[in-house]
Amino acid sequence: MTELHLLAFGAHPDDVEIGMGGTLAKYAKQGYSVGICDLTLAELSSNGTVAIRQQEATRAAELLGVKTRINLRLKDRGLYKTDDAIRQLAAVIRQYRPRVVFAPYWVDRHPDHGNCAFLVEEAVFSAGISRYEAFGHRAHRVTALYYYMINAYERPHFVIDISDTMDVKLASLRAYESQFTKTVQSVDTPLTNGYIETVESRERMFGKQVGAAFAEGFMTKQPLLISRDLIGEKQ
Repeated sequence: MTELHLLAFGAHPDDVEIGMGGTLAKYAKQGYSVGICDLTLAELSSNGTVAIRQQEATRAAELLGVKTRINLRLKDRGLYKTDDAIRQLAAVIRQYRPRVVFAPYWVDRHPDHGNCAFLVEEAVFSAGISRYEAFGHRAHRVTALYYYMINAYERPHFVIDISDTMDVKLASLRAYESQFTKTVQSVDTPLTNGYIETVESRERMFGKQVGAAFAEGFMTKQPLLISRDLIGEKQ
């Protein structure tokens, strides 16, 4: 079992890649252990099959340098705040003991994404309670919980420069050919109509706001502590 520095939760395989694939690749490249936990198999998706989607998820994780990818096999469109679901997520957090956890931004057109965020919040809190029982794993307190955007275009609370890993992010998205590539057999969805190009444009816009080529935007419910000199080094 590998302890992780960073663990990102998503409702479906491809959620994490859309929202923060560049950030995962950035930290993996720097030698940090990063992981993904998908809550469902996305069995209700309009295109592809569960088997194909899992193959694509594995390929995307390899491209990003992800150490561990987990799937809890919860019900697609059934992500509700139940005791069992919270315990399963809390057990993952306790098992892999990440310093930082990411979840989807809670405002999103897809209800599963917002519900995933609420489940992660509950699990992060419960995982730190010593008397909370989660399949025998000992308590673990996460240092921080942040939120990545999937379909949202909000003004982020902070951004991470992914100029050096944007190409890897795009490659990880293109690995999901069943979802993002329009064919004569595919069902027409928002994902098959220039979705990757839209994500690329969003990250370019976030980057421009901070003088970078590309950046990913994040939200937080807690104030950020700036631990380095705010002004910079003395000349």
